[in-house]
Amino acid sequence: MMTMNGILAKKLGMTQVYLEDGRQVAVTVLQAGPCKVIQRKTEKTDGYEAIQVGFEDKSLKHTTQPMQGHFKKAGVEPMRYLAEFQADNPEEWEPGKEYTVSVFEGVKQVDVTGVSKGHGFAGTIKRHNFGSGPRAHGSKNQRAPGSLSAHSYPARVFPGKRLGGRMGTDNVTVRNLELVKIDAEQNLLFVKGAVPGPVSGLIKVRKA
Repeated sequence: MMTMNGILAKKLGMTQVYLEDGRQVAVTVLQAGPCKVIQRKTEKTDGYEAIQVGFEDKSLKHTTQPMQGHFKKAGVEPMRYLAEFQADNPEEWEPGKEYTVSVFEGVKQVDVTGVSKGHGFAGTIKRHNFGSGPRAHGSKNQRAPGSLSAHSYPARVFPGKRLGGRMGTDNVTVRNLELVKIDAEQNLLFVKGAVPGPVSGLIKVRKA
């Protein structure tokens, strides 16, 4: 049996489903695949073993010429997203081969990776859960970060100090999420709980 370790998916949103024992659980619905094999990377040519796969069609005019040649060599149309996964039998995954969510049949838990929602510039209260200052009359420190304790020594702020700044748009991996249901006809995965990223965001799903 040919097995692949992961698949690329798009986040559709959240809903609720009922389990066989009657319990109601919140799930995230992922449109997973179908994905096509673009390239097989080997120890001899690349220094490691992996299968490069593509997800979601892309117009030719929006594809650079080097990538057009890359896809043409594989015998597939340009794809919007690329990623690499491990396979138990890499020699059987030839370029152009397509696979779907059926590779997750019997899998109970998955690891999901996505880019978290961006929040722009955020202060210390929102970004690091700092407490606010007094809200009495004359107070000028309601949402300010407060003292940085730099003074005359060391007379500088050490790197890593928790301050305001860009929040979000980080690669986030959530491990061991329960795979509640698979809809092979519509290429859907129902994962228990929340998944990082916005709706329509790219998600990598791997077997836990």
